[in-house]
Amino acid sequence: MKLYVYLLLILAFVSCKNETKAELPKTSKADILDLKYAEGFSVSDNGNFKILTVNKSWPKAEKTFKYVIISKEQMAKTTFLKDEYDGFIVDPIQKIVVTSTTHIPALELLGIEQTLVGFPGTDYISSEKTRKRIDEGKIRELGKNEGINTEVLLELNPDVVIGFGVDGVNKTFETIKKAGIPVIYNGDWVESSALAKAEWIKFFGVLFNKEKEVDSIFNQIEKDYLEAKSIAQQAKNRPTILSGAMHKDIWYMPNGSSPEAQFLKDANVNYLWSETTGNGSLALSFEVVLEKARAADLWLSPSYYGSLDQLEKGNTLYTNFEAFKNKNIYSFSNTTGATGGVLYYELGTTRPDLVLKDLIKICHPELLENYTPYFFKKLN
Repeated sequence: MKLYVYLLLILAFVSCKNETKAELPKTSKADILDLKYAEGFSVSDNGNFKILTVNKSWPKAEKTFKYVIISKEQMAKTTFLKDEYDGFIVDPIQKIVVTSTTHIPALELLGIEQTLVGFPGTDYISSEKTRKRIDEGKIRELGKNEGINTEVLLELNPDVVIGFGVDGVNKTFETIKKAGIPVIYNGDWVESSALAKAEWIKFFGVLFNKEKEVDSIFNQIEKDYLEAKSIAQQAKNRPTILSGAMHKDIWYMPNGSSPEAQFLKDANVNYLWSETTGNGSLALSFEVVLEKARAADLWLSPSYYGSLDQLEKGNTLYTNFEAFKNKNIYSFSNTTGATGGVLYYELGTTRPDLVLKDLIKICHPELLENYTPYFFKKLN
């Protein structure tokens, strides 16, 4: 009888132990974000919180940044090792500050633009929806990106600031962090392809717990881009393309391995410098460019010039190109918002499908008969 009772106690103990194990929170890391193209960030789930890792904040970045996204309740009862993470974002996020116009479309597509409370250089924002909020005083001006007005920012007291670094840690961001406001470095601009840059919209989806919604949005952008690329392959002719313009005595244009050149490849055109590689833009003399591109069919993105007259006044040497003589020059610099912000610099990163369609319409107009270019316009 004693043996029988003893066995029952053992079985009861094992049963309770197994139930306790089943109820324990998951602690193993698991990727919760399906990234097809972007390489600069990743997200993992530690059960009670998410970890956002940014491993390429700027070119040649050596430091990896790790941020915890956690609820207020879990934050109160979770202990973290000192200096283990670079910031803690307590969700839900009610107020956010972003520092690049490329961040604006992501907020709007996810329907969370109302959380934006501050921006450095609001005149650069083109979106009508966000401009309305600026005019209503719901988004504060924060000065210049390289010198953010920390007094105003601290007064706003946002839950998080989304910044970016060019070649290292921004001193202003360090000041903000010391005030207890987390700063996350966004490296969308460092990615090596258009779709990889666009996929950083998922970065915002993670911050606002909208992973499913953002996955659907990106999938549609990707689908539209790949369909446009497929249409471009039907072109019977491949026009020769010149790009860029001179700054002082140097002509700057995309190298053949850049995202800009990838657009041209996917548009099925003959970019005259497609065989080049490297980081940054090509820097060439006028003589070298003229020799190779004098007879180019089209000239795209001639710097900031908004008309043929401006181009000629900028440098009379430009008139030597057949594309100038034939008025076959296209630019995105004339498509601006109410205060002069260039729409391409804001929306082009998130919507590469529109950029590609613009280029196809310019280079192969017969393939997209009913399409009206979104960014690019012919110089008058």
